[in-house]
Order: sequence, then structure tokens, then C-alpha cells
Amino acid sequence: MNWKNSVTDYKNYLRIERGLSDNTISNYSRDLTKLIRFLEEHQITKSPITITKEELQKFVYDIAKEVQPRSQARILSGLKGFFTYLIFEDYRNDNPTDLIDPPKIGRKLPDTLSEEEIDQLIAAIDLGHPQGERNRAMLECLYACGLRVSELITLQLSDLYFEEGFISVTGKGDKQRFVPISEHTQKYVNLYRNEVRIHTAPKPEYSNTLFLNRRGRQLTRAMVFTIIKDLAIKAGIQKTISPHTFRHSFATHLLQNGADLRSIQQMLGHESITTTDIYMHVDRSQLSDVLQKYHPRSKEN
Repeated sequence: MNWKNSVTDYKNYLRIERGLSDNTISNYSRDLTKLIRFLEEHQITKSPITITKEELQKFVYDIAKEVQPRSQARILSGLKGFFTYLIFEDYRNDNPTDLIDPPKIGRKLPDTLSEEEIDQLIAAIDLGHPQGERNRAMLECLYACGLRVSELITLQLSDLYFEEGFISVTGKGDKQRFVPISEHTQKYVNLYRNEVRIHTAPKPEYSNTLFLNRRGRQLTRAMVFTIIKDLAIKAGIQKTISPHTFRHSFATHLLQNGADLRSIQQMLGHESITTTDIYMHVDRSQLSDVLQKYHPRSKEN
């Protein structure tokens, strides 16, 4: 088995058996390409079946010169998945990454915006611009529904169930979930859909796509990043923000206002509650107040 064939087979496995998105599959294959390039540059003639911990350890040391610990850990995790697949397919009996220690990384807390900063960003949108109403509707959806940018740009007209107060969201691995959408946000989406979008002729393959660019095509992730970055500068917000910042803010503000983690987990589309648990950091400052208010030993005699 050579590297090229094994990577192709692995990508097919991730797509068909695991149901992962093209973006996720691309990230996994990119990490494997880095490993293959490293082996070629160092004239290491090991196949996916014969490569050992020693060669992989050298690769990990090499990438440590270029990327941060968090990225190193992600690459190592991707390699572990590849060799687990080889074991599953009976090509190997062991996983050579099992004995490689991942780099120590701190738990990164998500960046958030305050409600006032969200309002400032949206207020900075030039509604006189041809794409102004579209941009406002997009930002309202990001914040009000906690969407990933990939979920936003692939949102379809047929995904809008406004009479029921929900939208259907296609998340990671093409898994679908229903997310509540407020009347406030529905108002801006309907304004864009009924008064602006109708003047853009969509390309046939994007006739059902909600948010279109000027050429009638689906927006790219990069374009949404650029829109938000420009608005942050215009609004005078110094934080480094991205579309994901709206998702973090959505979860954080829900938790601050009393929502439970299970409900937030369902709306975000997290498979594990431990992923959602990272948002508990926002309530650390309130824990003392909760203890004083609710625990019987905290009551004054």
C-alpha cells in the first residue's frame, strides 16, 4: 500500500462511512500531505503500513518549529485517526501515534462580544448599499441562531419554517437540527428575501440558496469573514472577531441569562455536552452569588 492510494481510500471512508463534510476531509488530507512531504524531503522510505513511532515523532518535532501547540495537537489527532482506520481495515495491528505525547495546551476560552458590541456591528452596516440588507440579515442569523459560517452560507429557502418558528440547519457531517428563530430575526430575513433577493437572478444550482452574492451564487466563507472584519473596523471594535464569534456570543449570552447547557448543546449541534461546557467560564464570576443565594449553609443564622 502506497501513501497516495491509502489517502484516497481514507478520504472515501471519511465521506461515505463517517459522513464528514468536505472541509473536514480536506483538513485531514492536508495533514497527511504534510507528513508525506516530510518523508520525501528526509528520504524516509516508509509506507503507511511500515512507518513507526520514531519517524512520526520526528515529523511532530519538525512541525513544532512552524505551528502552535494547538495546531500540533490537531495534526497529531488527525494522524491518529488515519492509523486507526488502517487498523480497522486490517492493514496494521498497531497505531504508531499511541505512544506520542501530544503537546500541552491550555483550554482556549472562546472570544465573545457584548450585546452592545453586537448592536454596534449591525448598526455599522450601510443599508443604502445593495448588499446592506443581506448583510444585516446574515449577522442577525449568526447571532440569533448560533450558526457556524458554513451553516449560514448553505442555508436554503426551503430550510425556513417561520410559521413554526424554526429553521432547519445542516451541520457537521450533514447532520440536521432544528433551531428556533425569533420574530425579530425573521423580520430581517423576510425583508432581505422579499425585497432584495428577488432582484438578484440566482444561478440554477443556487436557486434555493438564501444568501446570494451579486452574481447569484452562494457566498464563500472568506467573504463573510471579510464583511465582519470590515464592520468591526468601521464600528471601532478592537477585538479580533470572526463569524464564529457570533456563535460564541450566542451561547454565552444564553447561559448568562439562565439557559441550561443541554438546550444550548442542542441548538449549537454539539455531539457532546463537554464541548458546550466550555461556555461555563462566563458564569464563574456568578458562582459565589449562586452559592450565597441557594446553599443552606450560606444562610445567616
